[in-house]
Amino acid sequence: MTKLAKYLKPFIGSIIAVIALLFIQAISELSLPDYMSNIVNVGIQQGGIENATPDVIRKTQLEKLSIFIGEDDLNFIEENYSLIDRSELSNEEFDEYIKKYPILDKEALYELNTKDEDKISKLNSILAKPELVVYGIEKGEFDASMLGNMQSNMQLPANTDPFMILKNIPKEQLNNIVDAINEKFSEMPDSMVEQAAVSYVKNEYSEIGINTDKLQTNAIIISGLKMLGIALLSMVASVIVGLISARIAAGLGKSLRGDVFKKVTSFSNSEFDKFSTASLITRSTNDIQQIQMLMVMLFRIVFYAPILGVGGVLKVLRTDTNMTWTIAVGVVSISVLVGVLFGFAMPKFKAIQKLVDKLNLVTRESLTGMLVIRAFSTQKHEEMKFDEANKNLTNTNLFVSRIMVAMMPAMMLIMNGLTLLIVWVGAHQVDLGTMQVGDMMAFMQYAMQIIMSFLMISMISIMLPRASVSAQRISEVLYTDLSIKDKKETKDFNKSEKGCVEYKNVSFKYPGAEDYVLNNISFTAKPGETTAIIGSTGSGKSTLINLIPRFYDVSEGKITVDGIDIRDVEQKALRNKIGYIPQKGILFSGTIESNLKYGSKDATNEELEKSAEIAQALEFINNKPEKYETEISQGGTNVSGGQKQRLSIARALVKKPQIYIFDDSFSALDFKTDSALRRSLKENIKDATMIIVAQRISTIKDANQIIVLDEGNIVGIGTHKELLENCEVYKQIALSQLSKEELMS
Repeated sequence: MTKLAKYLKPFIGSIIAVIALLFIQAISELSLPDYMSNIVNVGIQQGGIENATPDVIRKTQLEKLSIFIGEDDLNFIEENYSLIDRSELSNEEFDEYIKKYPILDKEALYELNTKDEDKISKLNSILAKPELVVYGIEKGEFDASMLGNMQSNMQLPANTDPFMILKNIPKEQLNNIVDAINEKFSEMPDSMVEQAAVSYVKNEYSEIGINTDKLQTNAIIISGLKMLGIALLSMVASVIVGLISARIAAGLGKSLRGDVFKKVTSFSNSEFDKFSTASLITRSTNDIQQIQMLMVMLFRIVFYAPILGVGGVLKVLRTDTNMTWTIAVGVVSISVLVGVLFGFAMPKFKAIQKLVDKLNLVTRESLTGMLVIRAFSTQKHEEMKFDEANKNLTNTNLFVSRIMVAMMPAMMLIMNGLTLLIVWVGAHQVDLGTMQVGDMMAFMQYAMQIIMSFLMISMISIMLPRASVSAQRISEVLYTDLSIKDKKETKDFNKSEKGCVEYKNVSFKYPGAEDYVLNNISFTAKPGETTAIIGSTGSGKSTLINLIPRFYDVSEGKITVDGIDIRDVEQKALRNKIGYIPQKGILFSGTIESNLKYGSKDATNEELEKSAEIAQALEFINNKPEKYETEISQGGTNVSGGQKQRLSIARALVKKPQIYIFDDSFSALDFKTDSALRRSLKENIKDATMIIVAQRISTIKDANQIIVLDEGNIVGIGTHKELLENCEVYKQIALSQLSKEELMS
């Protein structure tokens, strides 16, 4: 296998890209359980509040908490909280704060001034226990026996403030109370104490005037959106890995087949005696196919599984659980299963290729010696020979297939059993308060990811022995004696010309395609003139105009604007000269005004009205109550298709470009509006270059030149009348839409 590694050298860049994408995919998938845990723990159980450290707290409440906090810890709290007092705020600052914290009008607040996780973790450990104590006292659970000298059954006078009593008792007695409280809490895990303290924080937020329901909703939605984004990233990485892996495998197969064939053609008779013809055919086809299949799986699974497995183990070790041993149980179970099954299957893997050789040999002999077989009437004998070879190969393949069939249910049984084990152990820990439900769910997912990585490696090991044999057989034969981007140095447009577009022998095919979509296209679209493009569906009309803004680059030839190759100028400079109106009108959420100003933010109201008037959009805009301030929903779903097209045209007109590109932009308009719009364009847009793609003959009849496309080739250029006389394709399109009288009018 290692002897064939040199054939991967041309694909080093692709392999590095695959590995990088696999890391992205693994990191993405390993991040999802954390977010799920956060949704359950924080979003659901804790009401959207992350920890026991409040972002804001009333001054009076902090004073109550300070009763149970040591001096050093109190200093640390004061370092990380800033006092917000109305008397020290300007009117503007106060107005800003009062929106966030309505209670500021009545009392001062302290606001957290740090985002450092270590500091917040320390604050959690400091504040959690005092918060639970204060919360309990405020809920009426104050016990007079806490004061030491009082009897437990002694009743305090009505309206007595327990905190005033605690604040004024001797320090030594207060320390004893704090020690007693800490002793009670010592039996509870810190995580459980901090989670319980969230109730105090939630109550404090409610007192301050913060909408805690909104906090919970936001926490769930934000985490959910992050999970969705990460899942999409993982999906994109996985798809790209699959595509690149397939290309590497195909390229490797091509190289191997070429080299094996070249090697075989140089063999002498002694080499042919060593390798039978049937065997050489098998090595050149079936064996290389096995290597190709292995390469695809190698990059998608073999490289990915260790990354996922190691990452999962690291994640598990960082979780605050004592269930790591459950994963070890699952891994050992799968290892034993794979070892037992492979002990039976391995000899069969090595025999399959030899049996394929034997079948090819029998087939070749029968086909090449058919005349002799018929002459001696030995067809039955040859059929028996083929049947024997065929049965041997079939039985061996069936044995291997049965092992694979038995392997999957057994592995799924182990995985489901492991899930039950984790739930059973985790449920006890949740019950004891040493683990949160979200943490258990995250641990379960990490465990499944780790087991899945072992499962993937086990599945690839089914193919590996056979591919290894194939690689050895091939080695025996062989070793017998960018995207569209700006250039570093760009050119400026010729200022003496404005909007002249010229195609010079342009041919184009899509990336990865074999056939050209456009072939040897040449024409010029001049300023002040209208150039129309027409043709049947799939003839390349949209592709042709999409080359001008460099949505694609030409495969051959070049396109110039004002005499400069568009690939030699900055894309921004090129597109600033273009007003592009796509076939499907696309609007953005906002107002009609913001959509019209999309290409020119400094446009005046007069310019907006003029552009809307030319685009035949002024009437329906003025009919709306809010006119240009009318809200446009996402995707323009609250306006009709024709209105979207007219607004798209108006948007391009506001930009005042030198080149207008209409990609079948009149298709949703009725004939009356279409006619009025074309007439208005002709009257008001006189100096710009206009390129129109259309399906209707009536839309382009008056164009200065019409280009007729058929299967990517220009089959006619001229005016409407000229094309009717000398272009059969145009004539057929025209007659299918209009009568002879209409065509000549």
